[in-house]
Amino acid sequence: MLEGIHISGFSDEISSDFNTQLEVVANLGMNYISLRGIDGKNIGDFTADEVKESVLPRLNAAGIKVSSVGSPIGKVFINDEEGFEKQKSMLEELCQISKLLDCKYIRIFSFYIPKGENPDGYRDAVVSKVKEFAQIAEKHNIVLLHENEKDIFGDIGRRCDDLLRSVNSPSFKAIFDFANFVQCGEDTQVCYDLLKDLVEYIHIKDAVTTDSQNVVCGTGEGKIPEILEQAISSGYKGFLTLEPHLVLFDSLKDLELEDATEVIKDDKGLDGAGGYKLQYEALLNILNQIESKGE
Repeated sequence: MLEGIHISGFSDEISSDFNTQLEVVANLGMNYISLRGIDGKNIGDFTADEVKESVLPRLNAAGIKVSSVGSPIGKVFINDEEGFEKQKSMLEELCQISKLLDCKYIRIFSFYIPKGENPDGYRDAVVSKVKEFAQIAEKHNIVLLHENEKDIFGDIGRRCDDLLRSVNSPSFKAIFDFANFVQCGEDTQVCYDLLKDLVEYIHIKDAVTTDSQNVVCGTGEGKIPEILEQAISSGYKGFLTLEPHLVLFDSLKDLELEDATEVIKDDKGLDGAGGYKLQYEALLNILNQIESKGE
């Protein structure tokens, strides 16, 4: 494995059962997960005490650490003030959970925009609210990672760049998600060139524009092998987090505004563990090729 590169993944794509998640991940030889769905319940719905009692002991027993907390923070509509206040309280609890898990990263988003409206019209409101999130994270010495997700303000490279530079906080950095940029009609190479000095964390998910379907990493239009090689050769150290989206899984209904079957057209004959293993092995193959080029 390349020095300083660690593979993690959203293990709830394997199964909603947390024990099954940990068993599959450990059997693959992985040491990290991104914590999102636990026994069918989202991490945002846990208290720190619940994590301490029912999650941390199982992680420790399996020898698995947490690379990031896959929170739903920022997945409310920008004009939902009540939802925003609830999310600030949730973020406070998630910061406590992250510290308990010895994890410095929490994945967040930059608000859904009302359908049919121009996201740029909500720029100032988004920046202001994300600054409030960042202030909470700064207080706890936690880093919020912004995922470039479909249907939110920061869905395209230009708005991600503007948001990250405008918030301008050491506690607010970028996730680079290949598939989401593809599904938004963006050129991932252009996005990477724009955002590379802001990227703290990378999601391994690929897609094609023909029907926006997710595909095995390296087989879509995300330019994953090329961009990973650029990132690693220029000194990227950190996590590559599998988010295969190759099969339907329980947590998907909470992640997409559109019907999940529009994102994943079929299960490709795989179950959750099979899809996860397929993505993991495809990423290992890409990394081995990058490593052999550097020798």
